[in-house]
Amino acid sequence: MGGVRRRLALGAAVLVGSGTLALLASGVAEAAPADTCAGREVRTLSFSTGVTHVYKRDGYICAMTVARRTGAVQTMSVSVQARGNRPVTDTGGYRYEAGPVTVHAGHRCVWIRGSVGSGSVDSGWILC
Repeated sequence: MGGVRRRLALGAAVLVGSGTLALLASGVAEAAPADTCAGREVRTLSFSTGVTHVYKRDGYICAMTVARRTGAVQTMSVSVQARGNRPVTDTGGYRYEAGPVTVHAGHRCVWIRGSVGSGSVDSGWILC
């Protein structure tokens, strides 16, 4: 009976250790920007503190804002608005990037906004 308990304890320890390694590995993966937009890049909107990249695929527009100076948490945002709809926005304190944000625009114009700290960009109506 003692051997069975030792094997169960050993199995539990292995499972706990595996779970800890999985958590550590996932924490490392989140340290770098991982999300990207699908499609081809159709615009690059540069400004003093960052760059907003705009992608298009099958009527969908996707945008993400990337900071020029990464590492420290700073207020960042990206917004995509298809003409006739409300903007879809991602705003928060980020180290690397805000977004991606995707909307279905079809053949409508879109308005893109991006900001990092005090710098920002505003596209006006584009991709009409």
